[in-house]
Amino acid sequence: MVLNEAALGAARRSLDQGAVNPSYGPWREDIIQLLNDSLATELVCVLRYKRHHFTAEGLASSAIAAEFLVHATAESGHADRLAQRIVQLGGEPDFSPDSLTKRSHAAYDDSKELKEMIKANLVAERVAIEAYSQMIAMIGDKDSTTRRLLEDILSDEQEHAEELKDWLVV
Repeated sequence: MVLNEAALGAARRSLDQGAVNPSYGPWREDIIQLLNDSLATELVCVLRYKRHHFTAEGLASSAIAAEFLVHATAESGHADRLAQRIVQLGGEPDFSPDSLTKRSHAAYDDSKELKEMIKANLVAERVAIEAYSQMIAMIGDKDSTTRRLLEDILSDEQEHAEELKDWLVV
């Protein structure tokens, strides 16, 4: 097996492109768009979890509200990692509040009942799991770094969904 010498030569030039090499081909822009939509999803999730953290009331509310804050922090970390990857790919992370809910895969929620808050968050986590699973399949071997990032985030989202499912019986 022989490496593509033309691609290696191109990697020696174009130093201003940082990590972006010719092997990204035509998919780079599509991947940046997927990542920006995921960024919007994570930011909406942060806002939803924060609202639920501050407004949860009821029998088990203090423990669950504390976990809502833990989840908000995790989602914020996901957003940071997605934004960083977008920049590494030569894109610009879209933090525009005007379009967040339009680009997000998950919905914002202003439920007042604790059980409804848990349900809304579980739905959002399940949507995120499906969206990340589809993105991982679409990216395949086109961008292994982004795929690994999404797989890592997917693992967290699956853990969140399991916790929320268990809380529904509380």
